[in-house]
This record gives sequence, structure tokens and C-alpha cells, in this order.
Amino acid sequence: MFEDRTIPLPDDVFRLLRDFIHGYCGIYFDDGSKYLLERRLTRRLEQHRLKSFEEYYHLLRYDRKREEELVILVDNLTTNETYFFRESPQLQAFSTEILPELRHTLAGRKTLRIWSAGCSTGEEPYTIAILLLESGDWWRDWQIEILGSDINQRVLHTARRGVYKKSAHRATSPEMLAKYFVLDEKGDYRIADRVKELVSFSCLNLLDPYKTSLISNMDIIFCRNVIIYFDGEAKKKVIESFYQKLRDGGYLLLGHSESLINISNAFILRTLKNDMVYQKPVRKKIEPSNFK
Repeated sequence: MFEDRTIPLPDDVFRLLRDFIHGYCGIYFDDGSKYLLERRLTRRLEQHRLKSFEEYYHLLRYDRKREEELVILVDNLTTNETYFFRESPQLQAFSTEILPELRHTLAGRKTLRIWSAGCSTGEEPYTIAILLLESGDWWRDWQIEILGSDINQRVLHTARRGVYKKSAHRATSPEMLAKYFVLDEKGDYRIADRVKELVSFSCLNLLDPYKTSLISNMDIIFCRNVIIYFDGEAKKKVIESFYQKLRDGGYLLLGHSESLINISNAFILRTLKNDMVYQKPVRKKIEPSNFK
């Protein structure tokens, strides 16, 4: 049977695939990851009834349905495990320290823009929206934008639908569950409309300069447990992009296992009461007298 055959991944084709994937989305597989790439992509060869990884490489490069396959490819290569209220100390810093500060500094324009980059199935941006709702009524006359983006169309479909299994609520308190979710007839939890209406979703490759050019003037960027998939070069490109898209004084929140060491020194590392976060410095305005 076709499904029972082992399809070898030659070293030269591995390097072609590895470099192509890296150029497309920043995910990098070193030489020791050849078996991982082989194992995760074998199912795609079987799906297309291809006889070799070289044929699959040509499909990714030249086939008329290559964009559709690239979406599936990324889905196979990444782990989309997430849940509501993940990494609570950072969320506590966001809700009790960062939000009050921004409420004061942005009071003049009453606009708050938050980007959840690599949002997977939507738990993170919905969590952000819930925490905003929990912060009081101060923002009611503000323009609020919470954007969730991911390169994977499949997970975005789940995010837009807003229905989650019980496993997504391992860190959700019973009070929050009752207040912001509706239990359906299947035993799943549907996000409340008042949360859903605060969040929009977009398919976006963080290494695509054209797509990311549409995003600007963000006050907070969450990018947690995403750049761990990137090599050093791709990490620097993404972090530089975040820097450009944040307003002065804006915040960058990474996952607890991630840091900007050896990536960027453009941000200030701030030690808050609940967590450490990165902040874009406020550039000093040049006084007119300096031009005299």
C-alpha cells in the first residue's frame, strides 16, 4: 500500500525545503531536525499521492494551488496549543499596571490599539478583550481595536467562530466562565458577543512586509510563544517590524521563555510588579532652539 511505504528525505532536498520554509515564514529547521520535517510532511506527500519530497518541493514552488498548500504546511509544522488566561502574571501586569498607565497617557486621543500576533485559535485576543471589560467603564467612549493575526487560516476559522472545548479553559475561573461564555448543547463554550465584537482577525505572515505594512500605531503588541520557531535572522526582522509598528511608549509582551537578548537593544526592559515587559522608548522632541 502507498501509505505503508517509507518515503526518504534526501539531504539535498531537505535543505531545499528547509530554506524555502524559512524564507516563507521564518520557521527554521537545523540539520538535526531533518527527521522531524520528514515525519510531519510525509502525510502531505500521501495526501497528494507524490512519490518523493522533491515532487512536493516543486508543488510548493510552482503548483497553481501552492498558496493553499502553504497554509496546510505551516499548520503541520507549528504547535497551536493555547488556552484562555495563559501566563497569568503577564496578564496581571497588563490589566493592573499597563492598562491604567495607558488610560492616563492616551486620555487625550482616547484610542487603544492592541495586536495579538500569532493568535492561533483566538484565546489570547479574547482574553485581552475580557480583561478590558473587567477593567471598568472608562474605555466606553474610546475607540478600541484588538487585532488577532495568524498565518494559519484553519486556526483563524476557529477564532472567528469563537466556540471552545473545555480544555481551553484550564486557567479560566468559574466566575469568568459564567460571565463571558455561553454553554451550548454540545458542552462547548461560546464566547459572549460583547467580547467577540471587540476583536477582529486577519491572516498575516509576520515576515510579509506588504501585509504588515497595513498595521501601525499599536499601543501594545502581544507576541507570545511565536518567535521560538524562528532563527536569529527572522527574529530580528520580526522584532524590528514590531518596533516600527509600536507608537512611542508602546509595549511588547513576549512569552516567558522568550527574550530580546542578542536580538534587539532598541527596547527598554521594564520590571513591573507582576512581570517584566518591553517598552519602546519615547523619543525626545527636538526643540526649535536647536535649529538656530
